[in-house]
Amino acid sequence: MVQVKVTEGILEGELVNNDLAGKFYSFKGIPYAAPPLGDLRFKAPQPPKSWQGVRSAINHGPQCPQYNVITKQVEAGSEDCLYLNVYTPNLKPSVPLPVMIWIHGGSFSCGNGNDDVYGPEFLIRHGVILVTINYRLEVLGFLCLDTEDVPGNAGIKDQVAAMRWVKNNISNFGGDPNNVTLFGQSAGGACITYHCVSPMTKGLFKRAIAQSGTMANWWTQSYKPRDRAIALAKRLGCTSEDDKELYKFFMEQPWENLVGIQVSLTWKEAEVAKDGVLTRFSVASEKIFPNEETFFTGDVMDAIKNNIHEGIELIVGFNEDDGVICFALIYDIEKTISLANNDDSYYFIPIAFGQSYSKDELKDVANEIKKRYTQGKIISKDNLTPLSQYYSADSYRFQILQFAKYFAAKNKTYFYLFSCVSERNIFAKIFNVSHYFTKNVVCHNDDIAYLFPIKSVKQNISKTSNAFNLIHRMTSLWTNFAKNGNPTPDTKLGCNWRPFNAKTQSYLNIGNELAREMAPCKEEMQFWEQIYEKYFKEKVYRPDK
Repeated sequence: MVQVKVTEGILEGELVNNDLAGKFYSFKGIPYAAPPLGDLRFKAPQPPKSWQGVRSAINHGPQCPQYNVITKQVEAGSEDCLYLNVYTPNLKPSVPLPVMIWIHGGSFSCGNGNDDVYGPEFLIRHGVILVTINYRLEVLGFLCLDTEDVPGNAGIKDQVAAMRWVKNNISNFGGDPNNVTLFGQSAGGACITYHCVSPMTKGLFKRAIAQSGTMANWWTQSYKPRDRAIALAKRLGCTSEDDKELYKFFMEQPWENLVGIQVSLTWKEAEVAKDGVLTRFSVASEKIFPNEETFFTGDVMDAIKNNIHEGIELIVGFNEDDGVICFALIYDIEKTISLANNDDSYYFIPIAFGQSYSKDELKDVANEIKKRYTQGKIISKDNLTPLSQYYSADSYRFQILQFAKYFAAKNKTYFYLFSCVSERNIFAKIFNVSHYFTKNVVCHNDDIAYLFPIKSVKQNISKTSNAFNLIHRMTSLWTNFAKNGNPTPDTKLGCNWRPFNAKTQSYLNIGNELAREMAPCKEEMQFWEQIYEKYFKEKVYRPDK
């Protein structure tokens, strides 16, 4: 056992011996904010309370109650969920260590920072401190009534509170509070990029890594959040639209009534047909209140153009087959195939615009995109690749690339495409969709298995295994960047990763070998640029024009 003093009191963690990582110190279940219970439900997190004596830090804190988007089951937890974990290789290093804060994904509705998935063993061996966090999810974390009582974004404000706790306390674990890298995947990656523009986060981190998700992606932006809240209340039996009555109603609901309830707002083909793919509670544009800190307000693209924090360095990119996950999220695959094949279907509408435009306005764009991806062939369970490619572009690739172009105009940016294939590519199997594809896909989440051990994956990762070599390379890129802002500071990895800009679009293909390439998915991205320019002129965001 080992003790560390933090602002709130003394923590007792443990010294761990691991075959891959060697010795490191583990502190779990550290409260970084007051429990968001009672009057604090839906509110911004408040500072944690101090404790007397020694607090045990050998077990994780509870996760937020949640709806698992893959299993489609509600998972229990506790609203008292604002805890983080710190793993450090050295409590008293001669030089303070770089710090990496991981923000988990899960569609803003599920996940946690626990070591069943996000253990430290792969990263900590490179001489960095890893911090993982829990935060409030879905309705509990992202309900927005546009009122002072429920302004929205509580879950991402939790992340800010965790970052502030790290800033104030990480030196006690051997960390450098002035060398913090945020990194996250999917919804976690999107949160990372919101932190790059929020006034609440200036000075709290130095670098960022956004994997398969940015704030530019349509699914990260809350669509009519107050209307969504009212629709949810009506679904639960409250017909009032009065602010105080709505607030009282939501405060009285047990969490079991608030988790995993599906409410739709837009015309059927845009939202119901793609039911599982949608995120219904995410980051909202807040109304400004005099007594509340505002995490984010205004238009997402305006923020990307004008509010990126100066000096923040970024790695951003996507997986080769991110869209494969959509087949796990969809509720009815037969219905999806039928809609995609229907000549009168609007299924190929870019989802961002399906929420904002009428059906009549979108018929032509649906047909043009369908023609591009199906090439006139019938979609079936034996031919789902066209849909997978469409999902990858619509939900991930195009908007991630656009975000990178804007960011690179202001700050140093590295772009990647992750295409590595090995026994570590496990998520298509976990999601039960691998049987739809004849090739080995690089699914959404597959990059996680090269950064974290994932306890359920029983594989040989001895230091002589192929898996270890791939893990070592991936974690070297990420930790090199965290240390000094350059993922390839020397020739040890055999490739010099050049910064990205909108003109040359130089990027690193992280496959079974590393390869420098230009313009990821070039023809497909040009097609989507033309679609945006032709049909959604007010939505085009191309910095080269």
